[in-house]
Amino acid sequence: MPQINKVVSIAGHYNGYLGEEAGQKAKIKNKETGQPDIYSDGFKQLLPLRMHYPRQIEVLNIYGNKEDGSKSDGSVSVASAQSYKYLINGRAKSYHEVEIKGKNAQHSKLHENEEVDHLLIDLFMEIKIKNIDK
Repeated sequence: MPQINKVVSIAGHYNGYLGEEAGQKAKIKNKETGQPDIYSDGFKQLLPLRMHYPRQIEVLNIYGNKEDGSKSDGSVSVASAQSYKYLINGRAKSYHEVEIKGKNAQHSKLHENEEVDHLLIDLFMEIKIKNIDK
């Protein structure tokens, strides 16, 4: 069976959308662990799965901040996207966050953003080089 070694999350709404209370109000209360101060119902459902997250996975979490005062990509708050860290804290092999800023950081534009493209190309090239070296 194939084994997943790398995961890329783009604009993940782990602790709710802006239309939900937690998605609007939640803040990250512990930057080191990613723990939010308020949990959405969906986030509460994900918590028991934390113990099953594979330890070999390297995670790249990409999210947007339009820098318009909303601290969001227009659909998902920065804090909601950052809460992914709490779900995999102590489990994943590594975790990296990249905040994309500006008008092209809007939720539906992130998959068309050149900065995101370069991050994905760099990650793909890293995987390709590792496979060639084997």
